Amino acid sequence: MTQPKILVTRKLTDPVERRLAESFDATFNPDDRPLSPEALADALRSHDALVPTVSDRITAAMLRAEGCRVRMIANVGVGYSNIDIAAAEAAGIAVSNTPDVLTDATADIAMLLILSATRRAFAAEKMLREGRWGGFSVVDGLGTGLQGKVLGIIGMGRIGRATARRAAAGFGMQIVYYNRSPVEDPGVEARRLESIGDVMAAADVVSVHVPGGGAAPLVTAEHITRMKPSAHLVNTARGDSIDQAALIEALVQGRIAGAGLDVFAEEPAVPEALRALETVTLLPHIGSATQEVRTAMGHLAADNLDAFFAGETLPCRVV
Repeated sequence: MTQPKILVTRKLTDPVERRLAESFDATFNPDDRPLSPEALADALRSHDALVPTVSDRITAAMLRAEGCRVRMIANVGVGYSNIDIAAAEAAGIAVSNTPDVLTDATADIAMLLILSATRRAFAAEKMLREGRWGGFSVVDGLGTGLQGKVLGIIGMGRIGRATARRAAAGFGMQIVYYNRSPVEDPGVEARRLESIGDVMAAADVVSVHVPGGGAAPLVTAEHITRMKPSAHLVNTARGDSIDQAALIEALVQGRIAGAGLDVFAEEPAVPEALRALETVTLLPHIGSATQEVRTAMGHLAADNLDAFFAGETLPCRVV
């Protein structure tokens, strides 16, 4: 029996690649370099399934193109804003993702960014590495503590709830949140507010956990103007979940105290204005970057592929 022909767009961990090689006629990317739009379009015409990551933009034009052969896209990532879902559904192409397995790792990074931003860790480390540290001071480089402060969660899904648990149990923070749908059990004592703007105004730290990929950011410029001058914003969701230009303007003008970002609007490009700010901690999209989690994500993508080609229900079907 002929094995389905699949293309894996980026390098995956060794156990996952071995599994895929055994089950499919698989082509891998040993150099781990992002494919060009032209290469992605060609792959859609020449393979039965695609295994992309959130860095691979699969457009409506690609999916509607004549000769598109792919019937399954097993995205390696909890998000899928890199894929035009409406076009995939119209073309009868199944799409899956890899939720759940990265919840704790991403919540850990959210807390790392919250701590780094509020304690001004980047500015302190930069001063030390550049040889500008003059020794211990009682008054220099002061940050703010988290105990008793208000953490605002935008998007109380799995990762939002995991972040709230860490902040409440580990640091004594009070939790407020906004979620579009009711949350039956937030997992901690938490107060639901009526809007994103209400959370932005109430919080000392705002942590964003909503999807991106919409026509406009869910966290807008107007929302950012509601933040306290002493507040910090953290984003581990998607770069286009927030109005990045408005955030940069607020930071440059000192209208908010700082930020911690693991994701950016046009990755891998990071605006120079952000990179120049000592009030911002920047990470290169490492929310799920542990050996255990990245392997689990790959295996879950493989589970979805196995189910699709066996004619079974996909474990994590998007469309």
